[in-house]
Amino acid sequence: MDASFFARESFSSSIGDSAELESNLTLKDRLKTFKSSKFDPNSYLTSKCQNMTEKEIKHLCWNLVELKNSSAEEMRKSVYANYGAFIRTSKEITVLEGELLSMRNYLSTQAALVHSLAEDIRIDTVSNGAEDSAEEDIFIVENKEHSKTENWLVDFLDTLEVLLAEKRVSEAMTALDEGERLAEEANGSKKFSPGALLRLKNTIAGLRQKLADQLADTICEPSTCGGELHAAVLALKDLGDGPHAHTLLLKSHQQKLQCGMQSLRLSNTSFGATFIAALSQIVFSTIAKASSDSLAVFGEEPACSSELVTWSVKQTEVFSLLLKRHVLAASAASGSLRVASECIQICLTHCSLLEARGLALSPVLLRPFRHTLEEALRTNLKRIERTCAALAAADDWVLTHPPIGSRPLSSTASLSNSIVSQPKLSSSARRFSSMVQEFLEDVAPLESLQLDGPALEGALEVFNSYVSLLINALPGSMEQEENEGSSGKVVRVAETEAQQIALLANASLLADDVLPRAAVKLLPLSQSNRVDATPKRGSSDRPSRVPDQREWKRRLQRSVDRLRDSFCRHHALELIFTDDGYIRLNAQIYLSMDGNTQEPEWFPSSIFQELFLKLTQIASIATDMFVGRERFATILLMRLTETVILWLSEDQTFWEEIEEGPKPLGALGIQQFYLDMEFVMVFASQGRYLSRNLQQVIKNIIERAIEAVSNSGLDPYSVLPEDDWFAEVAQIAIKMLTGKGNFGNVDREVTSPTASVMSSVVSHGSN
Repeated sequence: MDASFFARESFSSSIGDSAELESNLTLKDRLKTFKSSKFDPNSYLTSKCQNMTEKEIKHLCWNLVELKNSSAEEMRKSVYANYGAFIRTSKEITVLEGELLSMRNYLSTQAALVHSLAEDIRIDTVSNGAEDSAEEDIFIVENKEHSKTENWLVDFLDTLEVLLAEKRVSEAMTALDEGERLAEEANGSKKFSPGALLRLKNTIAGLRQKLADQLADTICEPSTCGGELHAAVLALKDLGDGPHAHTLLLKSHQQKLQCGMQSLRLSNTSFGATFIAALSQIVFSTIAKASSDSLAVFGEEPACSSELVTWSVKQTEVFSLLLKRHVLAASAASGSLRVASECIQICLTHCSLLEARGLALSPVLLRPFRHTLEEALRTNLKRIERTCAALAAADDWVLTHPPIGSRPLSSTASLSNSIVSQPKLSSSARRFSSMVQEFLEDVAPLESLQLDGPALEGALEVFNSYVSLLINALPGSMEQEENEGSSGKVVRVAETEAQQIALLANASLLADDVLPRAAVKLLPLSQSNRVDATPKRGSSDRPSRVPDQREWKRRLQRSVDRLRDSFCRHHALELIFTDDGYIRLNAQIYLSMDGNTQEPEWFPSSIFQELFLKLTQIASIATDMFVGRERFATILLMRLTETVILWLSEDQTFWEEIEEGPKPLGALGIQQFYLDMEFVMVFASQGRYLSRNLQQVIKNIIERAIEAVSNSGLDPYSVLPEDDWFAEVAQIAIKMLTGKGNFGNVDREVTSPTASVMSSVVSHGSN
């Protein structure tokens, strides 16, 4: 493990204050602990973990597993990065060994030649005629024996020539071994004359080379296969030329691979999935066969294993470039990922079968694909964006179920249940949904290319773009106004409230249900769910490049919030302002009440009546559109109410007139203002969309208005009725506005607010 691993482990295993302290140290200081010769892993872990909780220990274990996977990945990348240099060095060592072997043979030949010359000189000296008759008889006997040996030698060499001519390899190998054995034995005896021995050695060497050439030709012959190929390679190895035999073995398999690919090309006219499957089968089965033959003959010799890996990598690169040029390039141009995904999946399946043989070729296969497929992703996403923009220009913003047969139905579900289970979307949203689902389904098999991150980011971008189209469909949208006169996309405006709420239904259903289900295969589990889980293989870097499920859903929801805020802003401004820009919610509503001679009929102001009616209508429409997602409808009503009240709270002109205006807020004005705010809280509470924030803002507004009255010299609590009075008036107003009751004909003689309300209640009860 390298220094970076220990640094990461040190950082991950630190808890609390120790983590903060270690983060301020340099890398050199943090590594001193691990570099020490007295470093004890068990003691180190005990010191770090003794005060940790079970959850923290599990999280630490998960981090260690992540770091282990990262270390393994870095080691693999380092090996592949330096593998070329390692192979070149191995080849150079192999060549050097061959040269040393040739030099040894050359020196042996020279030694035999020198020995032969020395023997000839000795024989010439002995034959000078000074010997007795007994020595002459011995010399004659020896000459006769040499003559017989030389005759045997001639017959032996002739037999070898015949065996080689008839390609009887095994017999020729046996004869050569026998000749070499005799030559070795003759070195220390006088069985052969020096000339005969030299002739024997030279002839055997020549015949051995001739046999090696014959075996090489046999190996390279395209028709040689199976047992014959195995025997030829083994024989060539036994002749002492193992590296050359292994090279010829791989060359033979490469020739067969090229012939198979050529035959397949001639029988097919297009690069379809079937053709790619057949081609992949040929390539990787040939590599598998070459691996089996290499292992059977040469075992696990390092030089041969390295050459096999290099050869396999080269064949895989050639195949991947062919696939990229004829299949993936077309997919990238058209933006279609289905064919590319199927082809890559087929190839990876075949490629993974070689991992058991020690050949991890998947990274080599996938390396040329990433850039091309990233281009295909971008093209596909642009096509989705353009198509949805064109459909949005003609969308009527009416939610309907998809047509029967538009998506595959479950074989076990009834037709009616299948229809109900399908989400109701407008035409452009349904098309967007189907296109994004197809896109993510096509990308899912390409996880090994680490395209899930760009694909998910792309899906978020096109969803944001589609939400922008929905915002532009709102009447008077600010984004729509910014795009007028420019190159902005034309979108059909949603005129009615039902159509406008349909825009929200489209976005919320896509963000909450459709898109998360489509992306579930690409999204990892949330961090809280992954502490006790074992990380998937090859997923050590997933947290850094792919958002988890919760984060991805939050980012989708932010786009929906943008549309909802635009919807609320549009309807709030529609209530607050008139068509000519006059502000309806102004201070004069309350300041002008105290100038009248007659006591007003206590009822909420008209703008808050309209707010209640609008919210009631929106709630009715949303109930039908957000079936099963009532929380979204509740939040919509809550945000719309908050938008109006927050505008009132932050309107400086309104409060300047209330607090500093030429006319102070009087008794009737503060009562009306208090009633309006109470009315908002009552109907929001009954509708179950009264948020704590809204309640607090209304409370602050009332306190500010009461303070303004106090500053004018009037005691507000002396003129304000009890809270029950405001609640009763608000309840009666709600019933009146919803058509469930009216005040009836009650005498106006009662002047007190409480009595007036009680009379109204009695009249209402009698009706």
